[in-house]
Order: sequence, then structure tokens, then C-alpha cells
Amino acid sequence: MPSDYLDFEEPIAALENKIQDLQSSDNNLGNDLAKEISKLNDSIIKLTEQIYKNLNIWQCVQVARHPQRPHFIDLVDKICSDFDELHGDRQYGDDRALVGGLATIGNHRLVLIGQEKGRTTDDKINRNFGMAQPEGYRKAGRLMKLAEQFSLPVVTLVDTPGAYPGIDSEERGQSEAIAKNLLLMSSLKTPILVNIIGEGGSGGALAIAVGDHISMMKYATYSVASPEACASIVWRDSDKASDAAEAMLMNAENILRLKLIDEIVDEPLGGAHRNPDQAALLLKKSIIENLDNLKSIPISSLIETRYTKLMSYGNK
Repeated sequence: MPSDYLDFEEPIAALENKIQDLQSSDNNLGNDLAKEISKLNDSIIKLTEQIYKNLNIWQCVQVARHPQRPHFIDLVDKICSDFDELHGDRQYGDDRALVGGLATIGNHRLVLIGQEKGRTTDDKINRNFGMAQPEGYRKAGRLMKLAEQFSLPVVTLVDTPGAYPGIDSEERGQSEAIAKNLLLMSSLKTPILVNIIGEGGSGGALAIAVGDHISMMKYATYSVASPEACASIVWRDSDKASDAAEAMLMNAENILRLKLIDEIVDEPLGGAHRNPDQAALLLKKSIIENLDNLKSIPISSLIETRYTKLMSYGNK
């Protein structure tokens, strides 16, 4: 149960706090207490269903950014039977915001790549809040080539507000690193499965999000820029982020309608942050099913279909 409630979750918080008060009280109501708690639990389920059924896009952004939403490393621990992390881009250094290595999910041996935002303050700083620099994207490209060499599928877990926009990143070729990954993934001779698990922000997300099958968790977001950046550009006011989110149609339902993704992966009631274990199981099931499908298709057909999909973006 999350301790951090979003503003629209306050009615849920009130009921859950009431249950905690009843459980910690010294009364001896016995069955009456159990019945009252059961009624409150039923009310929480109904209220959560009602709230999450009617989320607007800005509220989806808040869920995607929830501090207790499972990150890359959390999911790796839950869906992989083993994970051997590989480091460095062999040119500059090792970017801790972008993690990758050899993994096993179900019966599939694969290369797994994704952004990690960090959990504690020190870890967030070490991970640069999930915003990769050029060496991160070059590391990802190196691992993709490794996957191709050993005929391993590539699976990516996308969760970033965007690539790091600092001057030092630009001096080291941020745009070039992203562009090279787009080129590489468009013709990589191995299956590529993309999963957007939180924020899919801008080119920082797209640099590991070109694939044969693109899945998106129900309350994740995917957009050309963060709502704050879009609001700053369009209205010169980052406080209009909620308006920008609505305008960019960045929630999973709209992204699927626009044919930019292939599948929405369901989440537990109230979002992945309320039940990370169940969220991981749902994602794992989707990954295994899609890898089974992709590995049955000849590589030449995969690449042709991948190219056709890329060329179709933007068509009505």
C-alpha cells in the first residue's frame, strides 16, 4: 500500500486511514470490527475503480511519475530469473541512467536495456534521474549489436523524462548518439520488443523504443516532450503542463488509437505502485507472449515490417 497519495487519491487515503485507525484501536468489537473493515475495503475497491476509470491525461502523467511506481531495477528483480549487467560504451564511460545486460525471462535468453531513475536521493543523483547521456545511448547500441551477433532478442523497458539536455552531453554528441540508435534499431537483425513502463519522454525514450512490437503499460505516458517543456515552449509558462498533457494526447489509450504502439499492458487496480508484484507479472506475461510470437517470424520479414511501420508514422 503506497504511503504517497496523489491529490485525486485523497478519498482513497481517507478510507485506508480509517481502516488503520480501526485496526490500531483497543476496542474489542470482534466480528463487528471485521465487518466494518470488510465494508471499508469494498468501498475502497469501488472508489478506486471509479477514480481510475475516469483519469484525465494529466492524472495519468502523475501516476506514471508516482514515487513508488516500479522502476527498471525493481522489475528486473521480479521478472528475470537472472540478469548480468554489462557496463560502458567503450568510448567515454558508463552511464548509470541507462542499464543493460544479459537476462533470462521465462525460457527466453535476451539482452535487456532500460532507464533507471533511482529510488533514494543519492541513487537518483547517481542515475541522473533516468536521463541518459551520450555514453548511455552508445552503451545501449553496443549491447544491441551484441544481441544481433549472438541472435538474442532485444527487450527494452522505457522510463525517462528525456535525454539529459546539459551542455556537456551536447558537446559529447547527444543528438548523434540518439540518431545512431534509431538507425541501428531500424535494421537490427534480431527481434526487438519495446515496453514503455513509465515516462516515455522525447528522443531519450525513442532512442531505445524502435521495435517490432511496442507495448505500453496502462498508466504510462509517451510524448515528444515532457508536459512542462511543451508548456514552456508553447505558452512560455510551465504551469500550463496539464493543458500541454491534454493537448499531446500522451496516455496509452490515445497512443494506441494513433497506432504508435501495438498493445496496452494492463496494470493492477489503482496503478502499478499499489501492487508492484502483480504489475510485474502482467508485464512478464506480455513479454513472454510477444517474444514467442516474434521469434517465430523470419528476420527478413521482421525488418521489412519494422521499416513499413516506421514509414507509416504520421499517416492518417
